[in-house]
Amino acid sequence: MLMFVRRDFVSQYKQTILGPIWFIIQPLLTTFAFLIVFGRIAKISTGVNIPQPLFYLSGIIVWSYFAECLIKTSTVFRDNASIFGKVYFPRLIMPLSIVTSNLIRFGVQLLLFIVVLLYYIIFENYSPNFSSFIFLLPVLVIIMAILALSIGMIVSSLTTKYRDLAFLISFGVQLFMYATPIIYSLDSVSGKALSILKWNPVAPIVEGVRKGIFNQGHFSLGYLGYSIGVTFTLLILAIIIFNRVERSFVDTV
Repeated sequence: MLMFVRRDFVSQYKQTILGPIWFIIQPLLTTFAFLIVFGRIAKISTGVNIPQPLFYLSGIIVWSYFAECLIKTSTVFRDNASIFGKVYFPRLIMPLSIVTSNLIRFGVQLLLFIVVLLYYIIFENYSPNFSSFIFLLPVLVIIMAILALSIGMIVSSLTTKYRDLAFLISFGVQLFMYATPIIYSLDSVSGKALSILKWNPVAPIVEGVRKGIFNQGHFSLGYLGYSIGVTFTLLILAIIIFNRVERSFVDTV
């Protein structure tokens, strides 16, 4: 697994000029775009006394890790068919290595968020209202990783026969972002829309991160329990499907 983690990290940035600096540039550019479109033009509220850059950046970092893991895991059979056909090793190692290698990216972007937060504390006299939920951050990251891994494994298993899913997944992830409280908080949603959005298992994770940092957001341990239940149900289903497909997928890929 360590070999594949190194391969994923090196191959992605080996022929780029800026290399891993893209870990920092991408969330900053996305945050700037959100500030213009959703902050200045759409004027979507980010909560009481929460600087917009911090609000957007916290959501972007969480979502980027989830989306990157999901997209890459969903094509693991197709992308590595040549390796799978030559040598045997536990196939689950491959999707696990993707989730692990993306933790490096997540760690760098988390440091970026801390730097931006310190800037607001020192130069803008901002006082973050941390809550005890901040200690749940490692748990939230693990749940997010398992959820992305599970959905990705299911999609990857299905794409061995139904190639159309490979084209739909990246588009679907982009749409799914708007059903996740990245550019808004669930506290700003009400009625039927809130009832629908609360079914999203990623929403408690994003809201939990913001609850820990800003002490604001639609979050509770019961709501997190729902996300955990969905995550482990999908994980069991993903392992069953993945193990069945791996026996004969080389003949169909």
